[in-house]
Order: sequence, then structure tokens, then C-alpha cells
Amino acid sequence: MEGQYLAGRMLLAMPGMFDPRFERSVNVLCVHDEHGALGINVGEVREGVTFHAILDDLGLDTALAPDCAVLNGGPVEPGRGFVLHSLDWGGGDSIEVHAEDGPLCALSASMDILRAIAQGRGPSQWVMALGYAGWAPGQLEEEMRHHGWYAAQGSREVLFDTAPEARWAGAWKHEGIDPGLLASQTGNA
Repeated sequence: MEGQYLAGRMLLAMPGMFDPRFERSVNVLCVHDEHGALGINVGEVREGVTFHAILDDLGLDTALAPDCAVLNGGPVEPGRGFVLHSLDWGGGDSIEVHAEDGPLCALSASMDILRAIAQGRGPSQWVMALGYAGWAPGQLEEEMRHHGWYAAQGSREVLFDTAPEARWAGAWKHEGIDPGLLASQTGNA
């Protein structure tokens, strides 16, 4: 695993995940390099928060924006917003996230994308999350060695066309794996 970076993949929490905050988590791994990793959990809705409520809090008009659930992106900076979106919109701060078969999405974290969506000129596909998951250098690799994560292929279908509560199972299905058949712990030989 040394030297292999996983940006563009979906990190799926393994059954028996050692950290209950990440149970059934589906993290789009946006950045992974020698400095660490950053992922956005797209598999859990943040209770009591809607996109319109966030726009209202920011003083943006909601008339042209669809309302939808906001995701619980991760435990780090839980008040900071992130938008994963299709590549038909790009701002100065957007980071393209590439899967093995091409572009997966872009990550934007500025007011520009929220304004664009509110004005009806944003990306055609998007999800919004509050917070992110972060890993220090080598931390993700260590967690993967201890049965924490599975690095699935990035899938636009799972990200944009699957309901948040179905993304974990959908990502496993996209991999051709039935998660019900996975062991909840690893052994030593």
C-alpha cells in the first residue's frame, strides 16, 4: 500500500469499523498524498439541517434553489460547508477529483458555489455536506491495515444518483460485493 494514493475512490467503512462515528460511512476521498487525506462522507444526512436553511442563514434567496438534505461530511470542522458537484461548474477554489475511469466530481468550499446554486446557475449535480474527515500522513494507510476501510472505485452513479442512506450498500454493490458476507474483523495468521 506504500506509495499508493487513493484520491478519487470511495472509502467504505468495513463492517465492525473500530470508530462508531464512521459506521456505514461512504467517504469520497478528495485528497490523498504524502501530507495526509481529506474525505467527505456522503452516506449520512445531518439531522435537522436543510440546504434552504443554510442559504437563509447566509442571506441568500432560496426561490431558484432546490431544497434537500445536507450531509454529515465528517467530524472535522462540522460547521464548514463543502459541495461535491459535477464538472459543469467550476470556481476558482474548485478541486477536481479523478477516479480511475476519469473525473468523479469537483470539491468546492466557497460562497461562490452556494450563490450559483441559489441563482439557478450552479452545477447540474451536487451534494452539500458540513464537515469533513481528515487523516494525518500515514494515518489512513494504518487504519486500512487494521480492517477499517475498503477503497472502492469512485462512482458518479453512487454519489449523485443514489439516496444518502443507500450509498454504502450501493457502493459495495458497484464493487460486486455483498457486504452481508464480509467478516466484522480480521485475523492473524
